[in-house]
Amino acid sequence: MTTRRLLTLVGLALGPVLVLAVFFVLPVSAMIGRGFDEGPRAVLEVLGRPRTRRVVWFTVWSAGAATLVSVALGMPAAHVLHRLDVPGRSVVRSVLVVPFVLPTVVVGVAFRLLVRGTPLDGSALAIVAGLVFFNVAVVIRVVGAAWESLDARPGEAAAALGASPAQVFRTVTWPALRPAVVSAASVVFLFCATSYGVVLTLGGLRYSSVETEIYLLTTQLLDLQAAAALSIVQLLAITALIVVVGRLRRSPDPTTARRPNRARRPGRGDLPQVVATVVALALVVTPLLTLLAGSLREDGTWTLANYRRLRTVGDGNALLVPVTDALVTSLRTAVDATWMSLLLGGLIAVVVSRRSLSRAERGLRSTLDAFFMLPLGVSAVTLGFGFLLTLDTSSRLLVPIAQALVALPLVVRTLVPVLSGVDDRQRQAAASLGAGPLRTCATVDLPVVRRPLLVAAGFAFAVSLGEFGATSFLVRDEHPTLPVVIFQLIGRPGSENFGMALAASVVLAAATALVVLVVDRLGVRSLGAF
Repeated sequence: MTTRRLLTLVGLALGPVLVLAVFFVLPVSAMIGRGFDEGPRAVLEVLGRPRTRRVVWFTVWSAGAATLVSVALGMPAAHVLHRLDVPGRSVVRSVLVVPFVLPTVVVGVAFRLLVRGTPLDGSALAIVAGLVFFNVAVVIRVVGAAWESLDARPGEAAAALGASPAQVFRTVTWPALRPAVVSAASVVFLFCATSYGVVLTLGGLRYSSVETEIYLLTTQLLDLQAAAALSIVQLLAITALIVVVGRLRRSPDPTTARRPNRARRPGRGDLPQVVATVVALALVVTPLLTLLAGSLREDGTWTLANYRRLRTVGDGNALLVPVTDALVTSLRTAVDATWMSLLLGGLIAVVVSRRSLSRAERGLRSTLDAFFMLPLGVSAVTLGFGFLLTLDTSSRLLVPIAQALVALPLVVRTLVPVLSGVDDRQRQAAASLGAGPLRTCATVDLPVVRRPLLVAAGFAFAVSLGEFGATSFLVRDEHPTLPVVIFQLIGRPGSENFGMALAASVVLAAATALVVLVVDRLGVRSLGAF
């Protein structure tokens, strides 16, 4: 029986292992090898450059500042939207989750338009604001889920004994909530430190993060040695941070409520939290409304001219193909990336979520789990750089494969908790009645995982539709995706090209927002999985 289970486990894991070996281990290994072509001294020489030190420092402090602001706005908003009975809170929660998967280049264009002509134009503050725009939703979802499950009785007892609201929060609520806050802050810092499109679009030549520096060294300066050295440093830093986050997620969680919590009506003491929620909502809505209004304006009048130009190649033949062709390419690529990530992520989720019955099986499953989580330690830019070094970039399949690997962690994190919650005795009962593995999966697992599978598909599609980091390295000039075309348009002179970039950004934002809103209505908290 044990041997049969081990063979079944190996058979299920063989496909994902081979895929990750070819499309992850090989490119990353080649990137590391390129970094050490001339020995460790070459890596140290790159790290000792004044510009490299400035780039690393900017990455650290901008990510840290954006994390602090995201937590400062996200915690009060989490309290209001998960603990208070306020009108329209479900709508506000849905709106605030949209930025999480909006294309980074769209957000960069929106903030660029918002701050144009102001002292913030081209400033680091604009970049930090763009990073907060993305990540405040992570804090709200992760902390809000913990707050919602918090047992209210200890706080009520402390209040009955005369403790003020501030004392109740400091002595009762905060100790129980702290693991979720620290975990959310760690994930936000990770996302901010690996941000690509926002910094590339808003930073220009003045500001550069490690991600954008790798891109510039590769595509413009052709300094592959330096790019590989930076990629190695980033890989080590991200992996270390992921280990810390993983330990925080495994720490005892005292927030589970022993009875259902009901949202209460807001009181006078909740006014600061409500104000912070309004500020967070304004931070999300204002850039998007500015982007929409800008796409509909030309020479001071309202018009659809920018949208009509999407069927052209822009002023002065700025593009090789019309924007509409790039949209079709993006949709086709997203469909391919979605089914790839679902197939691969589904197999991985099945492998790592099953209960082990022997020490050998437990050891093998733990090893496979650690191997499958390796893509979490590599950013999209580093992955694209690795593809560029090792694989035939003329193949059109590389773009959806790279996007599928980018979306893979989200798919796995969505499906694993659901499959882990299935009682293994149900599978054993089905097997004892003569059902084979496929029949057991169809009758026991599939009904439970159907809705999370749709959620995972929706998020994978949205992530793929807006993916820019790896795609910018791999896309062919004659078959660009929409995010790449938008970045090309904002780099070309002329108001018509910029207007087309605004209109294309609105189309891309609307497509991803629609997918996210539909997914959010399904009620599966995918963000909380991170």
